[in-house]
Amino acid sequence: MNKQWWKESVVYQIYPRSFQDSNGDGIGDLQGIISRLDYLEQLGINVVWLCPVYQSPNDDNGYDISNYQSIMNDFGTLADWEELLAGLHARGMKLIMDLVVNHSSDEHAWFAESRKSPDSPYRDYYIWRAGKDGHEPNNWGSFFSGPAWEYDAQTDEYFLHLFSRKQPDLNWENPKLRREIYDMMTWWLDKGIDGFRMDVINLISKVPELPSVVKDQEDGGRSYHFGGEYFVNGPRVHEYMQEMNREVLSKYDIMTVGEAIGVTPEEAALYVGEDRNELHMLFHFELMEVDSGPGGKWDVRPWKLADIKSIFSKWQTALHGKGWNSLYLNNHDQPRMLSRFGDDKHYPKESAKMLATLLHTLQGTPYIYQGEEIGMTNVKFDSISEYKDIEILNMYKEYRAAGHAEEEIMNSIYVKGRDNGRTPMQWSAEPQAGFTTGTPWLAVNPNYTEINVEQALADPDSIFHYYKKLIELRKSHDIFVYVDYAILAEEHEQVYAYLRTLGEERLLVMLNFFGQPAAFELPACVVFQDKTLLIANYGVQPEEDIRSLSLRPYEARVYKLR
Repeated sequence: MNKQWWKESVVYQIYPRSFQDSNGDGIGDLQGIISRLDYLEQLGINVVWLCPVYQSPNDDNGYDISNYQSIMNDFGTLADWEELLAGLHARGMKLIMDLVVNHSSDEHAWFAESRKSPDSPYRDYYIWRAGKDGHEPNNWGSFFSGPAWEYDAQTDEYFLHLFSRKQPDLNWENPKLRREIYDMMTWWLDKGIDGFRMDVINLISKVPELPSVVKDQEDGGRSYHFGGEYFVNGPRVHEYMQEMNREVLSKYDIMTVGEAIGVTPEEAALYVGEDRNELHMLFHFELMEVDSGPGGKWDVRPWKLADIKSIFSKWQTALHGKGWNSLYLNNHDQPRMLSRFGDDKHYPKESAKMLATLLHTLQGTPYIYQGEEIGMTNVKFDSISEYKDIEILNMYKEYRAAGHAEEEIMNSIYVKGRDNGRTPMQWSAEPQAGFTTGTPWLAVNPNYTEINVEQALADPDSIFHYYKKLIELRKSHDIFVYVDYAILAEEHEQVYAYLRTLGEERLLVMLNFFGQPAAFELPACVVFQDKTLLIANYGVQPEEDIRSLSLRPYEARVYKLR
């Protein structure tokens, strides 16, 4: 059992713009976070992952960085950031920072120099190409709609941007660029941070020839195509990750997690294998695509429990003994998990607790996204004008132009839009949910009067107190963290159940994923002499026979068996 502090940790993700505003300008900031550190300590958090707070023109909410070693004015100063780090460390918590090095902002000094001339010493920090027959160098499409190339008249060439046109991709083929990145990472680590979450890190290596995607005849006449086969898990990505580990990461006792689009468990093992010297864990997207149809993210389909079980089981089994899983059901790029996988209307408390039980009883490091622990939900703004996310706005424009109905587009946004997870944190029933005394940068979810931290702390049966108990159990029982996983009654259409085994002890988890009662028989292979109920989201009689049960709507139970 290879014990590590980052395996035993529970991480809390903060989206700073939406967490707490301290000065009334409607934008969350570092002093706001500092004022809430006691709350995080009360919950039992070990590690805070802070989304980008670096200097940025804010085209993609801070994921477009114009200076990696300076703090955005909206959020405060480097002195505020140092105070935050000290406040976390004083409470026994660690800080991991976002590392965004697939691309920079087009307002970064490197890019300003790069675009001046083909002979600029910074030209090769980015990916520039001449056009072909008056068009883009290839037919790759951006993740944010439209082509992945932007024409620059100054030098009559195009630069590559897999995301916004204000986010030019960095050229990792250039060793001087890599050295600059490693020096910047070292600078932050020497300031005392405890690791990095790495944005879209498996896109940093591109096939050098940058070939066009061969069009499918059934493609509906689209001009631009996702060229993933040429830049997802590219030819030199593991070479770069091992170099980064050798030059920087291996010199510190830190945790690393990489966001990796389109990886299988087999590919993930190459990034996180304990003998590979790359990263500790990855965020994969397989579960996040469980309700997407053939048309992608906005083509919303109902998810199936069989698919959820299959995805978790596959990752739990494939990485066991080789690497480590990260466990999450929502974040700043995803809708709220309670609205997506639970029932935020009829069983909000029960389903939120059931989903939390899932995340905290599997093998891996659980990530809590701000507000999840009080049951925050998706939002339905009346008009597209209330949305701020660049991905939503680009999609809306593209789909309207293609003739899609307004109602159909808005329904997709209500289910999948990134602003669902970005509405301000709901602290109290005061105006603007106690987030700000001003006008918030993004409107507060109107349900803040019922769903807020103040109410959750006062209610001993709240989702918050259930999370707190789960975190305490994880800290006091190795069986929650390290041991293997075996699914039970895999074919059951309503219940997800599994066992985890450590010597003579076993952890039994039973979860009803639906709003109807579910009959559940323990398989005959589960033999035990005595049982202890560790946590449940309903009242349970201790003497109840668990070999044959009717689980209530969204019921969750965790037993220790001997």
